Amino acid sequence: MLFNTWVFAAFFAITFAAYLATSRWLSLQNIVLLVASYVFYGWWDWHFLGLIALSTAIDYVAGLRIADAEDPRTAKRWVTLSCISNLGILAAFKYFDFFLGSLGELLTSMGWEAAMPSLSLVLPVGISFYTFQSMSYSIDVYRGDTEVARNPLHFAVYVAFFPQLVAGPIERSSRFLPQVSQPRTVTLPGLESGLFLVLWGLFKKVVVADNAALLANAVFDDPSAHTGAQLWLGALAFTAQIYGDFSGYSDIARGLARAMGFELMVNFKLPYFAVSPSDFWLRWHVSLSSWLRDYLYIPLGGNRGGRGGTYRNLMLTMALGGLWHGAAWNFVLWGIYHGVILVVYRLAAHRPGPKLPDRVWWADLLRMGLMFPLTVFGWVLFRIASMADLQAFLAGAFTPSEVELGVDAVTLAALWAPVFLMQLAQLAWDDLLVALRLPLVLRGVLYGLLIAACVAFATGESIEFIYFQF
Repeated sequence: MLFNTWVFAAFFAITFAAYLATSRWLSLQNIVLLVASYVFYGWWDWHFLGLIALSTAIDYVAGLRIADAEDPRTAKRWVTLSCISNLGILAAFKYFDFFLGSLGELLTSMGWEAAMPSLSLVLPVGISFYTFQSMSYSIDVYRGDTEVARNPLHFAVYVAFFPQLVAGPIERSSRFLPQVSQPRTVTLPGLESGLFLVLWGLFKKVVVADNAALLANAVFDDPSAHTGAQLWLGALAFTAQIYGDFSGYSDIARGLARAMGFELMVNFKLPYFAVSPSDFWLRWHVSLSSWLRDYLYIPLGGNRGGRGGTYRNLMLTMALGGLWHGAAWNFVLWGIYHGVILVVYRLAAHRPGPKLPDRVWWADLLRMGLMFPLTVFGWVLFRIASMADLQAFLAGAFTPSEVELGVDAVTLAALWAPVFLMQLAQLAWDDLLVALRLPLVLRGVLYGLLIAACVAFATGESIEFIYFQF
């Protein structure tokens, strides 16, 4: 079930009505949330409900056994079981065929006949998100960073909460479980801020991302057929598409949650205004980058192993973060690329000599002017379908050619202009909900314009969110 469909609108209306009707009974209200979440997830394929139920059951029991263990070795065995089961499910459905297929291709290239087995399993939507969220709970209970959930209903809602189930943000149990276990209040300010987030998210998805995708797909479907300027326009189009698509989903998820009295973490903080690679990862997909930091980078040693150890840990974390996005080498390459620029920036920071001043507007503009094209090139690696396509893109992108962009460039600029203007206001006031500061009449006009734009400029079909495949 997609947020950008009338089916979901009807589903949420029914769910919200039942949610309000049961507001006096917390357990009954949570049952409504759990049933709605399972209906929402099962809409794609009900067979995978057993998988999410299995992950929920394993980590619920693991949390209890860890919390009640008198012997630290018992607690360690249970947290290990949790990690192995979650990563095993993820590996079987997402990575088994990829790694064995890659091994087979390698052996064949060396002249050896290799017929590798294949599971050919359908990838369950959102599996990377809910397995990471569920697994982090067991780890946090083991570390003493969160209270154990003794009510199975509360834990099941935490894992399956439908607004953020299939594409995040990846919520921490210490932050979200208390919201599930305590009564929520539906308020007018929460409803309005939720409405704005939903409308703004839909605008970024339906108007910006889906229309930018038409330009990006035309280029990336056959990079060899385009000139240098056209290739870079396609890269910029995908830069707009993936931001509008993913941040749009996150905004809608936050808005739906707010309407019901929940607060999800902010997953995007104006990432294209980043001044460095580390700043970018503090702004882009914040829930994943913080997850990788806390559950991978720091356990690997973080900054504690000297510069060499730090750079190794950064590279490994980013490579695995790239692999999390998909079972394909371009995602690994994208992760390694971001690891490299993180290391290069750190090396430059330790270089003796004059440096740009901190917290000076013109210096930050220069830093943004360098970081943004680095980000755009990273999205090229993320988007390409094969190494042959990457070779074709690089061959054409850096070859001088006549600039023939015409209406496509104007279209992309028009699509991005409203987002850019909104982000300038959000940056200036340091408030992602700055639109709510407008007078009531102007807010009403803004909401009407967003609705009209979604209706007028929709591409004619409900396009799946990019991160559903991860």
